Amino acid sequence: MTESDILEAQTNAQRARAAPRHVALIMDGNGRWAAKRGLPRFEGHRRGVEALRRTVRAAIKLNIGYLTVYSFSAENWSRPREEVESLLSLLHRFIRNDLAELHASNVRVRVIGARAELAPDISDLLREAEQMTQANSGLTLVVAFNYGARQEIAAAARALAEMVAQGRLAPEEIDADAIAQRLDTADIPDPDLIIRTSGEQRLSNFLLWQAAYAEFVFLPILWPDFDEGALAAAIAEYAHRDRRFGGLEAAARSAKTAS
Repeated sequence: MTESDILEAQTNAQRARAAPRHVALIMDGNGRWAAKRGLPRFEGHRRGVEALRRTVRAAIKLNIGYLTVYSFSAENWSRPREEVESLLSLLHRFIRNDLAELHASNVRVRVIGARAELAPDISDLLREAEQMTQANSGLTLVVAFNYGARQEIAAAARALAEMVAQGRLAPEEIDADAIAQRLDTADIPDPDLIIRTSGEQRLSNFLLWQAAYAEFVFLPILWPDFDEGALAAAIAEYAHRDRRFGGLEAAARSAKTAS
């Protein structure tokens, strides 16, 4: 093995260690993509679904363990009725047309977000996707639908308050772990990397609790143009970050290695 081969192997090993286990996506820019081309907003959303298909396939190829996508926020219901109906129609199409491929690719589908007030056909559709793929062991595709992080945290707080009121929990027993265990993502690792497209630099009520130590990459491209190359570039940027989790251990290790 030549010296260059050894260096390449070391680089690949380093990248593998630094690869994010969990990537979360704020898929932003469908409307602007359509407007720039003089197309209706629905076409932007349709092309956004195509970008999601590409991204799921790329995530499988890149050995990502969890991919969370912000598909429909709790605030999206306030959009014009026609646009909301278009978004729900696309959800129907994505699950009906893509669920078989996801299942065949060993993808497990999870859904987070409030379901109590969803129309029965939407609720049934989400449940079907979860049940069909629940035994799969490959990529976990987490679909945030009717999701809002503030609402999620408030629901966890209510659940804990009820336990205290019923005498099943002492107030001093409420800590970060107690809250985390009552979030929609209780059995899902926190995201390592959060990517937002369209150049916007905010979370928009997405995974506020879980993002405490996530790395952020904001890309100027609009979501319908997102592809494997864009995902790989974001992961490469992530791989160069020094994640300290509020401490200095990682920095100390880096300094020791350099010396």
